[in-house]
Amino acid sequence: YGVMLLTVFVDLIVAVGLGVFISNILIIERLSREQARQVKAISDADGNDVPLTDSERALLDQANGKVLFFYLSGPMIFSVSKAIARQHHRIGDYEAMILDLTDVPMIDVTVGLALENAINDALDAHCTVYLLCPNIDTKQQLEKFHILRLVSADKTFSFRYEALNAAVKHVNPAS
Repeated sequence: YGVMLLTVFVDLIVAVGLGVFISNILIIERLSREQARQVKAISDADGNDVPLTDSERALLDQANGKVLFFYLSGPMIFSVSKAIARQHHRIGDYEAMILDLTDVPMIDVTVGLALENAINDALDAHCTVYLLCPNIDTKQQLEKFHILRLVSADKTFSFRYEALNAAVKHVNPAS
């Protein structure tokens, strides 16, 4: 009887453990898909769901497609890294990139590396990078990952309008 009870009990524990493991994998996959939707890259203000005011949309339109507005929102964990890499591959088509982290409460190491790669790729493509990061905690995480060293202080902003204005002045010096 002991052997039979042990066999049933062990098999039950293995089955429960396997069920929990599979459930976690499915949850992580769903979370990854949802977070990937929070990464948006736009170059004009027409028909998109990035939260810009009318004046910010007008500024982005003044850039005539020369500024890539890279908007991230929500907690940035490992699952977002692939979406960031997918979005920044076309950076060579732009003269400036605004990396908007206004709505990002936290960044993990893998996303930090993805952001570092995106910034380095932009700089290698002679694209000026502007960083928008008003959240103190997020800024501290960027500092910890040495990302703030890549963007000069005069190109780091706390307000979206200021970052857009600086980028537009860079790509349209006459305006």
